[in-house]
Amino acid sequence: MLFLTRYFGVTASDAERDPAREQSDIEEIIERSLLMQANAAAKRKGPLGRGTHVKGVSVRGEFEVFDVMAGRDHELATRLAQGIFAKPAVYPSIVRFANSDPNKNSDFKPDVRSLSFSVDLPRERMAIFGASTGRQDFSMQNTKTLPINDARAFVAISKVLTASNPAAGLWSLPFKDKLRVLRTLTLVQFQLHQTIKAYQQLRYESNVPFRHGAVDVVKYSATPCPGNPARPLEKNNPNGLHDELIRHVQDDSKLSSFDFGVQFLDANRMTYWGKHRDATFWIENASVKWNEAQAPFHLIARLTLRAKSLLQPYEAEGTYIDVTANSTTDSTPLGSINRARWPAEVASRQARMRAELSRTNEQPSYVRSA
Repeated sequence: MLFLTRYFGVTASDAERDPAREQSDIEEIIERSLLMQANAAAKRKGPLGRGTHVKGVSVRGEFEVFDVMAGRDHELATRLAQGIFAKPAVYPSIVRFANSDPNKNSDFKPDVRSLSFSVDLPRERMAIFGASTGRQDFSMQNTKTLPINDARAFVAISKVLTASNPAAGLWSLPFKDKLRVLRTLTLVQFQLHQTIKAYQQLRYESNVPFRHGAVDVVKYSATPCPGNPARPLEKNNPNGLHDELIRHVQDDSKLSSFDFGVQFLDANRMTYWGKHRDATFWIENASVKWNEAQAPFHLIARLTLRAKSLLQPYEAEGTYIDVTANSTTDSTPLGSINRARWPAEVASRQARMRAELSRTNEQPSYVRSA
């Protein structure tokens, strides 16, 4: 399996990536993502849910942008001071913690956890930021990379996951796609088996790159501040993580914060298995780690949860994160996975909301208002 994670699955050039094929791959990803969403709903015998990250909890928070020019080398400070990070400010936000699985499993089943949040931008500054929707969204997981490397790997794994017989589905794939699936599944297993901690005590990263101004490319991280409070998890409670986060926000006097950092893509310093690669390599391969020893994170902001700010279920159901549509000209997402997953996420969200609208319209008004 080391061979798969080290030598196979990453792409070194456009000749290997086959950009001309990407659009047809995206169309198939949309189709199969909708099928997986429908299959998950049928399995739990419930309404159509989110395509992934179905089980979660949403609260309100504040996103404080620091004065990045203070106490830093001028060249570094100038690189950091892009978009909403150009000036210190405090923005309201909605924060969602979730499990990654498309099914509502026990919180103690091995899984990847996510932290996603939207930052509300003041109308008078939207033009300055190059924002068209009035918000900037961020999506992170408690892993350093995505196990699905690119659109081609996304298609291959989705074919297996939607096959009536996954083993037969894998066997039917071309040889290289078989290896892509095996590599993805190997990386998934590495990521699933982590120590289970309260949501507010995990570190999260964006996994994929984003623009940071006109020149730079970065990844994001959200690191729990020391002393974020949490009680011991009730392991016999299948909603242990969910309930602990709610308890924390509703009851604790000190609320959790996360230090928000950016990691610059530095192709001159970063290496993959001892070799330097061009910037495109680091952008297009979502499963390749950016080594923090070679490219450190720089603290530029802090996300803090608000007390007693739990969103009610009907409010939380209507929230969503879209890092492509809700980005600024200085923060657009980059890379094959970002290009591939956005249309699938939009299609999944539209299907969920249509199903919810249809379901609620069929109910008596006294049920809808309850």
